[in-house]
Amino acid sequence: MALMITDECINCDVCEPVCPNNAIYQGELIFEIDPSRCTECVGHFSEPQCVAVCPVDCIPLDPQHSETKEQLLEKYAILVKE
Repeated sequence: MALMITDECINCDVCEPVCPNNAIYQGELIFEIDPSRCTECVGHFSEPQCVAVCPVDCIPLDPQHSETKEQLLEKYAILVKE
């Protein structure tokens, strides 16, 4: 699954720079995650870096973008070729 940022986000900007896939961006009101670029850090790290640094715990799995670890690895392979 891709991750998502909930409206509990305080716009602290600690998540955006740690995303290895450049999936996090400033949205209209809060930071957002592009599900086509989010691999939950699979291929890069053992845990999602945005979740690890988030001070308010507002980055859960996005139930609308369910993916297996294998699918996340395939996405990772495509993204690192860009």
